[in-house]
Amino acid sequence: MPDQIPPEQLPLEDAQLGDGGKPTVLLTGASRGIGHATVMRFSKENWRIITCSREEVPEACKRDPNWTHHITADLADPASVTDFIAEALEILGDQGLQALVNNAAVSPKTPFKERLGCLNGDIADWRWVFELNFFAPLTLARGFAVPLRRGKGSIVNITSIAGHAIHPFAGSAYSTSKAALSALTRELAVELAQLGIRVNAVAPGEIETAMIGPEYETLIPRIPMQRMGTPEEVAAAVFRLCTPDFAYVTGTEVFVTGGQHLY
Repeated sequence: MPDQIPPEQLPLEDAQLGDGGKPTVLLTGASRGIGHATVMRFSKENWRIITCSREEVPEACKRDPNWTHHITADLADPASVTDFIAEALEILGDQGLQALVNNAAVSPKTPFKERLGCLNGDIADWRWVFELNFFAPLTLARGFAVPLRRGKGSIVNITSIAGHAIHPFAGSAYSTSKAALSALTRELAVELAQLGIRVNAVAPGEIETAMIGPEYETLIPRIPMQRMGTPEEVAAAVFRLCTPDFAYVTGTEVFVTGGQHLY
């Protein structure tokens, strides 16, 4: 009896691809920042794209022929997560899923941008943060395990430098939820390896998005590369982790921080 070839070592064309023979990526939190840049990178590489966010995508993006489906959902609401999974599975049908990117997240702030620590703020906000930043990625990994196995796919969780060290601006709920997501990445990597699914994480540092305010300029001296990163640089790392170039990489967290995490 010939040896069986592990699913992750089979050529991509042997996976159950989407319409037009394209690999498919499903990405959450697609309407802005890192999520939007990641969609653009996958589209440039001619992947079929299914997205989810609380908001509609910009009109210009709707003209992208690779961006075939967008589902509006609040992933902090467990019922909405269930509905989203059902709708996305209906879109996929019997086709495989080559990548799941868990990007949607929330980091609550006070009206005066005071850092929310462990002793201030509403404990209900902690539950809200964990529902979106931790439980949604867990639920989506479980919900899409079958199409990911069918497509010899991979999962990339977007974590954060704040999950590994105290951050002066990121709140405690956000930071601990991202630390939990890092641990979840390792646990999923071990369990889903049996299905031929790889699971990795990308931990951005200070990235120039609409969420970054002037106060972040004070952090640049802490960055060895002496600049903030761009959403496109994070998107590049996410994309590469989903390709056969990284077929033997799972359970890894890639720091896209310009070296800031070394301090």
